[in-house]
Amino acid sequence: MTAASEKDRVWPELRWEDWSATADTLHMWMQIVGKTRLALSPMQAHWWNVPLYVSARGLSTAAMPYGENFLDIEFDFVSHELRFRTSTGVITSMPLRAMSVAAFYAEYKKMLSELGVDVELHGTPVELTHPIPFAEDTEHASYDSDAAHRFWRVLMSIDKVFQEFSSRFVGKVSPVHFFWGSFDLAVTRFSGRPALPREGMDRIMREAYSREVISAGFWPGNGGFGRAAFYCYAAPAPKGFAEAKVLPAEVVYDEKLGEFILLYEDARKAASPAEALMSFLESTYVAGAELGEWDRKLLER
Repeated sequence: MTAASEKDRVWPELRWEDWSATADTLHMWMQIVGKTRLALSPMQAHWWNVPLYVSARGLSTAAMPYGENFLDIEFDFVSHELRFRTSTGVITSMPLRAMSVAAFYAEYKKMLSELGVDVELHGTPVELTHPIPFAEDTEHASYDSDAAHRFWRVLMSIDKVFQEFSSRFVGKVSPVHFFWGSFDLAVTRFSGRPALPREGMDRIMREAYSREVISAGFWPGNGGFGRAAFYCYAAPAPKGFAEAKVLPAEVVYDEKLGEFILLYEDARKAASPAEALMSFLESTYVAGAELGEWDRKLLER
């Protein structure tokens, strides 16, 4: 295998227009599974009891308490199954295939019932402009297995870089986690100082941003953005953050979003996508930490 073909395998092309229908369907399916984790897991700071995690085969809830036992649920993008495992030794699955959200929801609830898991799920997706209740959603019904596998391959490569980035910080730092509401992979560093609530924040946002943060992540192109991209923002943003010089050269500051943006395709075209991404993570963090007067000697390894 040539170096170029190996890079294409590890950092494959991910054009939103090629798989947006599958992505929108997966988004709804993941909200259903994610709401199960939300219902079963005890509340943690900044809603860290909510996300999914990149696994060796896809995206997983990790272990969730249920009575005296544990349950985990995994989107397997290798064999294309939704797999359920319990600490009692039961393993069962349902195939991932082209099917409506309503059909997925009905089959999913049946699987939980057969496992003896009784959980009340809020039946409407969140963080959408026009949400459709899961039981009524026949609009989203696509599943391209190649695209789903490619998406997971991208997440896996990014997760590795995010973990390395996290290892350089000894202050409070989030896990690398996938938020099923916003459909993005993220990692967040904390200054250790509280943050004043901003005007218009709801209860969820007040908890998420109760401390000063610099957060970076990856969107596959959802939310109207239309292109896979890395992002970084500081909350609250220190004065001068938008004008900071960061790397690589392709990075732009999006005034509307209030975030630095590096398109995935620009990073992918670099001689080393991993190094390009790390330079983005490091330079945007340094800009925010310096301008925000973080105690870097205390917080960094």
